[in-house]
Amino acid sequence: MANERLRAALLQRAVTPIELAESVGVDPKTIERWIGGRIPYRRHRYQVAKRLGIDEAYLWPGALAAEQVASASESEILVLYPHRWAVPRNIWGQLFDSAEEEIGVLVYSGMFIADDPGLLALFRAKAAQGVRVRILLGDPDAAEVASRGALEGIGDALASKIRNVIVLYKPLRGIDGVEIRLHSTVLYNSIYRADEELLVNSHVYGVPASQAPVMHLRQVSGGTMVTTYLESFDQVWSEALPLN
Repeated sequence: MANERLRAALLQRAVTPIELAESVGVDPKTIERWIGGRIPYRRHRYQVAKRLGIDEAYLWPGALAAEQVASASESEILVLYPHRWAVPRNIWGQLFDSAEEEIGVLVYSGMFIADDPGLLALFRAKAAQGVRVRILLGDPDAAEVASRGALEGIGDALASKIRNVIVLYKPLRGIDGVEIRLHSTVLYNSIYRADEELLVNSHVYGVPASQAPVMHLRQVSGGTMVTTYLESFDQVWSEALPLN
Protein backbone atom coordinates (compact mmCIF):
# COMPACT_ATOMS: atom_id res chain seq x y z
CA MET A 1 0.00 0.00 0.00
CA ALA A 2 1.36 3.40 -0.99
CA ASN A 3 2.52 5.76 1.74
CA GLU A 4 0.20 8.67 1.06
CA ARG A 5 1.40 10.52 4.16
CA LEU A 6 4.94 10.60 2.85
CA ARG A 7 3.75 11.60 -0.61
CA ALA A 8 1.60 14.41 0.81
CA ALA A 9 4.43 15.65 3.04
CA LEU A 10 6.74 15.95 0.05
CA LEU A 11 4.13 17.85 -1.96
CA GLN A 12 3.22 20.19 0.91
CA ARG A 13 6.87 21.09 1.51
CA ALA A 14 7.76 21.24 -2.19
CA VAL A 15 10.52 18.64 -1.70
CA THR A 16 11.22 16.39 -4.68
CA PRO A 17 12.24 12.74 -4.31
CA ILE A 18 15.63 13.69 -5.75
CA GLU A 19 16.14 16.41 -3.11
CA LEU A 20 15.06 14.06 -0.33
CA ALA A 21 17.39 11.35 -1.66
CA GLU A 22 20.31 13.78 -1.55
CA SER A 23 19.46 14.76 2.05
CA VAL A 24 19.20 11.15 3.22
CA GLY A 25 22.05 9.78 1.09
CA VAL A 26 20.15 7.20 -0.94
CA ASP A 27 19.20 6.66 -4.58
CA PRO A 28 16.07 8.52 -5.81
CA LYS A 29 14.59 5.14 -6.75
CA THR A 30 14.74 4.21 -3.07
CA ILE A 31 12.56 7.23 -2.24
CA GLU A 32 10.04 6.06 -4.85
CA ARG A 33 10.00 2.63 -3.18
CA TRP A 34 9.31 4.27 0.19
CA ILE A 35 6.46 6.26 -1.34
CA GLY A 36 5.22 2.99 -2.78
CA GLY A 37 4.96 1.50 0.69
CA ARG A 38 8.34 0.01 1.56
CA ILE A 39 9.43 0.85 5.13
CA PRO A 40 12.96 2.34 5.38
CA TYR A 41 15.58 1.41 7.94
CA ARG A 42 15.16 3.29 11.20
CA ARG A 43 18.10 5.63 10.61
CA HIS A 44 16.59 6.60 7.26
CA ARG A 45 13.16 7.11 8.82
CA TYR A 46 14.71 9.49 11.32
CA GLN A 47 16.54 11.43 8.59
CA VAL A 48 13.41 11.74 6.46
CA ALA A 49 11.29 12.82 9.43
CA LYS A 50 13.86 15.44 10.41
CA ARG A 51 14.17 16.75 6.83
CA LEU A 52 10.39 17.09 6.46
CA GLY A 53 9.73 18.28 10.01
CA ILE A 54 7.21 15.50 10.67
CA ASP A 55 7.24 12.86 13.38
CA GLU A 56 8.50 9.46 12.28
CA ALA A 57 5.53 7.72 13.90
CA TYR A 58 3.17 9.77 11.68
CA LEU A 59 4.94 8.86 8.44
CA TRP A 60 5.31 5.17 9.36
CA PRO A 61 2.76 4.43 12.12
CA GLY A 62 3.32 0.68 11.98
CA ALA A 63 7.11 0.70 11.87
CA LEU A 64 7.69 0.55 15.63
CA ALA A 65 6.20 -1.94 18.04
CA ALA A 66 4.21 -0.58 20.98
CA GLU A 67 7.06 -1.49 23.32
CA GLN A 68 9.53 0.49 21.18
CA VAL A 69 7.25 3.53 21.12
CA ALA A 70 6.83 3.35 24.91
CA SER A 71 10.58 3.04 25.42
CA ALA A 72 11.37 5.93 23.07
CA SER A 73 8.71 8.10 24.73
CA GLU A 74 10.12 7.39 28.18
CA SER A 75 13.55 8.44 26.89
CA GLU A 76 12.14 11.87 26.02
CA ILE A 77 11.95 12.71 29.75
CA LEU A 78 15.18 14.44 30.75
CA VAL A 79 14.30 15.71 34.24
CA LEU A 80 11.21 15.82 36.45
CA TYR A 81 11.07 18.78 38.84
CA PRO A 82 8.65 18.56 41.79
CA HIS A 83 7.70 22.25 41.48
CA ARG A 84 8.10 24.98 38.88
CA TRP A 85 10.01 27.10 41.39
CA ALA A 86 12.54 24.25 41.62
CA VAL A 87 13.55 24.66 37.96
CA PRO A 88 16.89 26.56 38.02
CA ARG A 89 16.75 30.05 36.50
CA ASN A 90 19.49 29.20 34.02
CA ILE A 91 17.47 26.29 32.62
CA TRP A 92 14.83 28.69 31.28
CA GLY A 93 17.47 30.81 29.59
CA GLN A 94 19.28 27.79 28.17
CA LEU A 95 16.02 26.38 26.81
CA PHE A 96 14.98 29.48 24.90
CA ASP A 97 18.54 30.30 23.82
CA SER A 98 18.83 26.88 22.19
CA ALA A 99 15.94 27.59 19.78
CA GLU A 100 16.92 27.75 16.13
CA GLU A 101 13.46 27.75 14.56
CA GLU A 102 10.73 28.42 17.13
CA ILE A 103 10.05 29.57 20.67
CA GLY A 104 6.59 28.94 22.11
CA VAL A 105 4.96 29.95 25.39
CA LEU A 106 1.49 28.70 26.36
CA VAL A 107 0.27 30.02 29.72
CA TYR A 108 -2.52 31.92 31.38
CA SER A 109 -0.18 34.66 32.64
CA GLY A 110 3.40 33.34 32.92
CA MET A 111 4.33 36.44 34.93
CA PHE A 112 7.75 35.07 35.84
CA ILE A 113 8.66 35.04 32.11
CA ALA A 114 7.23 38.44 31.20
CA ASP A 115 8.76 40.06 34.30
CA ASP A 116 12.28 38.90 33.40
CA PRO A 117 14.07 41.56 31.28
CA GLY A 118 16.76 39.06 30.35
CA LEU A 119 14.28 36.64 28.83
CA LEU A 120 12.45 39.43 26.99
CA ALA A 121 15.77 40.59 25.55
CA LEU A 122 16.48 36.99 24.54
CA PHE A 123 13.12 36.73 22.76
CA ARG A 124 13.87 39.96 20.90
CA ALA A 125 17.34 38.74 19.90
CA LYS A 126 16.03 35.38 18.75
CA ALA A 127 13.32 37.02 16.65
CA ALA A 128 16.04 39.16 15.01
CA GLN A 129 17.86 35.93 14.13
CA GLY A 130 14.77 34.60 12.35
CA VAL A 131 13.37 32.45 15.16
CA ARG A 132 9.58 32.49 15.30
CA VAL A 133 8.30 33.52 18.75
CA ARG A 134 4.71 32.59 19.59
CA ILE A 135 3.20 33.61 22.93
CA LEU A 136 -0.23 32.46 24.08
CA LEU A 137 -1.80 34.24 27.06
CA GLY A 138 -5.16 33.63 28.67
CA ASP A 139 -7.91 36.04 27.71
CA PRO A 140 -8.39 38.04 30.94
CA ASP A 141 -12.11 38.35 30.21
CA ALA A 142 -12.63 34.62 29.58
CA ALA A 143 -14.74 32.49 31.90
CA GLU A 144 -11.97 29.88 31.96
CA VAL A 145 -9.55 32.39 33.47
CA ALA A 146 -12.09 33.41 36.09
CA SER A 147 -12.65 29.75 36.95
CA ARG A 148 -8.91 29.07 37.30
CA GLY A 149 -8.53 32.12 39.53
CA ALA A 150 -11.33 30.87 41.75
CA LEU A 151 -9.90 27.35 41.93
CA GLU A 152 -6.50 28.68 42.95
CA GLY A 153 -8.11 30.91 45.58
CA ILE A 154 -6.90 34.18 44.04
CA GLY A 155 -10.15 35.34 42.45
CA ASP A 156 -9.76 38.21 40.00
CA ALA A 157 -6.01 38.41 40.65
CA LEU A 158 -5.26 36.04 37.75
CA ALA A 159 -7.06 38.26 35.23
CA SER A 160 -5.21 41.26 36.65
CA LYS A 161 -1.88 39.43 36.32
CA ILE A 162 -2.62 38.71 32.65
CA ARG A 163 -3.35 42.39 32.01
CA ASN A 164 -0.04 43.26 33.67
CA VAL A 165 1.74 40.70 31.53
CA ILE A 166 0.23 42.21 28.37
CA VAL A 167 1.78 45.52 29.40
CA LEU A 168 5.14 43.86 30.13
CA TYR A 169 5.18 42.32 26.66
CA LYS A 170 4.61 45.72 25.04
CA PRO A 171 8.30 46.09 24.00
CA LEU A 172 7.98 42.89 21.93
CA ARG A 173 4.79 43.82 20.15
CA GLY A 174 5.30 44.92 16.59
CA ILE A 175 8.63 43.13 16.27
CA ASP A 176 8.86 40.94 13.18
CA GLY A 177 8.70 37.29 14.15
CA VAL A 178 6.92 37.84 17.49
CA GLU A 179 3.22 36.94 17.67
CA ILE A 180 0.99 37.19 20.75
CA ARG A 181 -2.49 35.71 20.96
CA LEU A 182 -5.16 35.36 23.66
CA HIS A 183 -6.81 32.00 24.28
CA SER A 184 -9.83 30.91 26.30
CA THR A 185 -9.09 27.21 26.71
CA VAL A 186 -9.10 25.13 29.85
CA LEU A 187 -5.34 24.96 30.39
CA TYR A 188 -4.20 21.53 31.59
CA ASN A 189 -0.51 22.32 31.12
CA SER A 190 1.64 25.37 30.55
CA ILE A 191 4.09 24.69 27.73
CA TYR A 192 7.44 26.38 27.16
CA ARG A 193 9.02 25.38 23.86
CA ALA A 194 12.33 25.71 22.06
CA ASP A 195 12.04 23.73 18.82
CA GLU A 196 11.55 20.09 19.94
CA GLU A 197 12.59 20.65 23.57
CA LEU A 198 9.97 21.52 26.18
CA LEU A 199 9.37 22.43 29.78
CA VAL A 200 5.83 21.30 30.61
CA ASN A 201 4.26 22.64 33.81
CA SER A 202 1.30 20.46 34.74
CA HIS A 203 -1.68 22.11 36.43
CA VAL A 204 -3.06 20.53 39.60
CA TYR A 205 -6.54 21.24 40.97
CA GLY A 206 -6.39 23.89 43.68
CA VAL A 207 -2.60 24.32 43.40
CA PRO A 208 -0.81 27.36 41.92
CA ALA A 209 1.25 26.59 38.81
CA SER A 210 4.47 27.50 40.65
CA GLN A 211 3.84 24.63 43.06
CA ALA A 212 3.02 22.04 40.36
CA PRO A 213 5.53 19.64 38.75
CA VAL A 214 7.51 20.39 35.57
CA MET A 215 8.79 17.88 33.02
CA HIS A 216 11.83 18.68 30.89
CA LEU A 217 11.36 16.86 27.59
CA ARG A 218 13.40 16.48 24.41
CA GLN A 219 12.09 14.74 21.31
CA VAL A 220 13.45 11.30 20.51
CA SER A 221 12.85 9.51 17.22
CA GLY A 222 9.85 7.23 17.65
CA GLY A 223 8.70 8.90 20.86
CA THR A 224 5.28 10.48 21.14
CA MET A 225 5.24 12.63 24.30
CA VAL A 226 6.80 15.75 22.81
CA THR A 227 4.66 15.44 19.68
CA THR A 228 1.52 15.24 21.83
CA TYR A 229 2.33 18.51 23.59
CA LEU A 230 3.37 20.26 20.37
CA GLU A 231 0.09 19.29 18.73
CA SER A 232 -1.80 20.60 21.77
CA PHE A 233 0.09 23.91 21.53
CA ASP A 234 -0.76 24.25 17.84
CA GLN A 235 -4.42 23.49 18.46
CA VAL A 236 -4.69 26.22 21.09
CA TRP A 237 -2.83 28.60 18.76
CA SER A 238 -5.21 27.94 15.90
CA GLU A 239 -8.22 28.81 18.09
CA ALA A 240 -6.69 31.87 19.78
CA LEU A 241 -7.20 35.50 18.74
CA PRO A 242 -4.38 37.96 17.98
CA LEU A 243 -3.72 40.51 20.71
CA ASN A 244 -4.80 43.86 19.30
